[in-house]
Amino acid sequence: MIGMLMFLTALFFLLLGIPVAFAFGGVAILFALLFPWDVGLQVFELLPFRIYGIMQNFTLMAVPLFIFMGLVLEKSKMAEELLESMAKLFGPVRGGLAISTVLVGAVLAASTGIVGASVVMMGLITLPIMLKHNYDPKLASGTIVASGTLGQIIPPSVVLIVLGDVMYVSVGDLFKAAIVPGILLTILYILYILILAWLKPSVAPAMQSEHIPYGTLLLKALKAILPPLLLIIAVLGSIFVGIASPTESAAVGVIGAIILSLLKQTFSYETLRYATIETVKLSAMIFMILIGATAFSLVFNAFDGGDFVHQFFTEDLGGKWTFIIVTMILIFILGFFVDFIEISFIVVPILVPIAASFGIDPIWFAVLIAMNLQASFLTPPFGFALFYLKGAVGDKVTTGQIYKGVIPFILLQLTALAILMLWPKIIYLFD
Repeated sequence: MIGMLMFLTALFFLLLGIPVAFAFGGVAILFALLFPWDVGLQVFELLPFRIYGIMQNFTLMAVPLFIFMGLVLEKSKMAEELLESMAKLFGPVRGGLAISTVLVGAVLAASTGIVGASVVMMGLITLPIMLKHNYDPKLASGTIVASGTLGQIIPPSVVLIVLGDVMYVSVGDLFKAAIVPGILLTILYILYILILAWLKPSVAPAMQSEHIPYGTLLLKALKAILPPLLLIIAVLGSIFVGIASPTESAAVGVIGAIILSLLKQTFSYETLRYATIETVKLSAMIFMILIGATAFSLVFNAFDGGDFVHQFFTEDLGGKWTFIIVTMILIFILGFFVDFIEISFIVVPILVPIAASFGIDPIWFAVLIAMNLQASFLTPPFGFALFYLKGAVGDKVTTGQIYKGVIPFILLQLTALAILMLWPKIIYLFD
């Protein structure tokens, strides 16, 4: 019971605006002091050993490497060329600008995986074009933020790396299993846009043709997509064929990103400095949260919080599917208020032994969680993708329009989640 009180206290501190690492770490210290006869500060004697183990984790080394790769590509102007050529290619189709945004979002997800960078770039480039061609602002903004978050499920994804480590499963196997869900979600987005544009032509009108031969447009689009495609093949291909581990392939990705940037003549000292400093900031934030979460879990388990949760799911609720459905609902609701990193480091480790006791496939369960966590970037009031877009485009769209525009895409994500739950074998199509 005290463990649940700890969790609620941490959520309260988060709502007050206290940084995540300090909220969870501070709550751990607070409850250890309040109940010295049960736990006491001596529980933190294990913390240095846990932190040392985290810092030695070879799998987690892939996180800063993939972040660095994404930031270098962000400055390479690759996304701008891709967006412009794809927009011209699909523009004459009703809803074509939105479809091109989804496709570019998928390519950026598989090559950079940085949600913030993807949303900001597409917001700055495609939103003005869509608004100029009389697209509904709600559809335009919803498409951009939803497409930008595809990097959460399409490998190489930081979420999948973290889940692989937390759930003790192969990151390479997770990458393979996440390909079909990523494609499925992309197809659902495109189908929704096509159907909406067919039913309501005014929300996504076709763009006037510039009378450029279609073959020329196609060739330009292929030239724009070829460099990131080669990088994707190098990074993911090296993992799938067993040549490299995810961490080693991340290093390959860094070298590939630098080579692409050099070929495009966009690599400079400023690019290197920007990518390095931002990588350090983002990596430090992730690992600080991990340390705070580790302190929290030490005290939480000392109060038998893990046993209480295990008993609740196995004895009080009972049943594999009840556990899965309740877990998915819980993670979805937490995503409205808590970032995916905290959920991964705090909530998921509690669920792993329970899932194992029910005999649930850990790869499938991890993909379900990853798909669910993707929604946390879109759900108001704390969906980070919504903030990224609003900050990038200013007054071009209102916050209300962004919130309304994202609702259909959240429902599409839940639809994809339901499909994965009903047909679990589809994640192994590329195995």
